[in-house]
Amino acid sequence: MGRRLSPVSRAERIEAIDALRGLALFGVLMVNLVTEFRVSIFAQFLPEPPPGTSWDSLVMAFVSTGLEMKAFSLFSLLFGVGLAIQFERLQTRSDRLVLLLRRMAVLLLFGLIHLFLIWNGDILTEYAVVGLMVVPLLFAPRWALGALSALFLTFYAAMPLLRLPIPFPGHHWIVQHVTQANAAYGHGGYAEAVSFNIQEVRSLVPLHLFVLPRTLGLFTLGAWLWRIGVFRAQRSRDFAWCGVLGVGFGVLLTLATGTGGLLRQPGLGPAAAVSDQIAPIVLALGYAGIILLLAAGGRTKRMVVWAAPLGRTAFTNYVLQSVIFGWIFYGYGLGLFGRLAPAPTFALGVTVYAAQAIVSALWLRHFQFGPMEWLWRALMYGHRPPLRRPKASSATI
Repeated sequence: MGRRLSPVSRAERIEAIDALRGLALFGVLMVNLVTEFRVSIFAQFLPEPPPGTSWDSLVMAFVSTGLEMKAFSLFSLLFGVGLAIQFERLQTRSDRLVLLLRRMAVLLLFGLIHLFLIWNGDILTEYAVVGLMVVPLLFAPRWALGALSALFLTFYAAMPLLRLPIPFPGHHWIVQHVTQANAAYGHGGYAEAVSFNIQEVRSLVPLHLFVLPRTLGLFTLGAWLWRIGVFRAQRSRDFAWCGVLGVGFGVLLTLATGTGGLLRQPGLGPAAAVSDQIAPIVLALGYAGIILLLAAGGRTKRMVVWAAPLGRTAFTNYVLQSVIFGWIFYGYGLGLFGRLAPAPTFALGVTVYAAQAIVSALWLRHFQFGPMEWLWRALMYGHRPPLRRPKASSATI
């Protein structure tokens, strides 16, 4: 595990990042599926109903403890890495700032369409807004990026201790809203689902405001990590330490803030609140270290690189997941909203994810980008890039 790694090609470095993104997409999918597509997003703020089976309990425990917030943290970190790579590749262009801002503006357009017409659990809009804020910061020296990341994440960790003017619905409103969501999404047609979806967006704003500092911090952290060379040719020992310390410390923080945990003792409420905020981020960094370690190995590489095609087409797969599960759960399709238990929902997600992994790999044998990735680039640059893959092609991000 401590052997030195020789420098790898740019394509190989990107394959490891793509694999990391593809695996993060699995976590994002499962969290979205179990906690938001299956039921109202506000149902998580009500007492949990008794699980139907032990499998349901196991799935909910796995999603909440192992994936929830961790997958989104990892996805956000990688988005920041992607921004830094784009910034670096465009360094010879005088219109670099314009192109990057246009890239985020196009993403914002896609996000708004996805948010209002497909599914309001969208992260594209938030990523675009935060991306517009972060792009100018990429011109700062790397020490400033690191300092800004620490500042944003420190503020996020302290948010539970601050009395911020972010309104949140009360219990009565949530109960009433969940009932209305079950009717609109589970039994209404497309027009009714979209109408309720649009109305619901306003109620989701506080949730986005609460996580915005975390997204800012992770975008800048990802850019800083790329800038200092963490994702470039490094020793496997570096990834091993990151994985062990991240997962170990993250698990300890999670256990300490759980029911009956050390930080749940009288007088330690503030410490528990801060720990709740930072534990998922620490765990996400640990996950990243372990996956990058596996990708850097010889025999272990196969364990993770199969997810690289998913990572390279993450935008397309993310939107496609919304379309597929909208049809499965909403009334204009199968109408399973509020009716499917966690365990079969999880199995359904694994099936769709596996199918996307196969289709993505087959697609990339013939094409350079996923459909949405290609359209994003075309609108960013103002011309249509070649879609078909040339005979000799290196991986791109």
